[in-house]
Amino acid sequence: MLKHIVFIKFKKDATEAEIADMEKGLRALPSIIPEIKGFEFGRDVVRAERSYDFALVAAFADLDAMKRYQVHPSHVEVVGKVKKVAEGLLAVDFTY
Repeated sequence: MLKHIVFIKFKKDATEAEIADMEKGLRALPSIIPEIKGFEFGRDVVRAERSYDFALVAAFADLDAMKRYQVHPSHVEVVGKVKKVAEGLLAVDFTY
């Protein structure tokens, strides 16, 4: 299995509507993209100086499955929504 973890720091001018739209797009992906084996995301609740604003944790069978997910048109569409609101983004991918 492969875990894909993403952290997002929102732009100061990102609106609640834009963030909600991104979340709506993310919420739809597991029912559209069969490669997704696990999918969780949410906003940071601690809001410390070191915190990012949002995290996503996804699971895939292997690296090839994640690569298919990354180019899937529905994922590409959501990435556009992420780019609208993201000031910074970190990702880590590992097998377990």
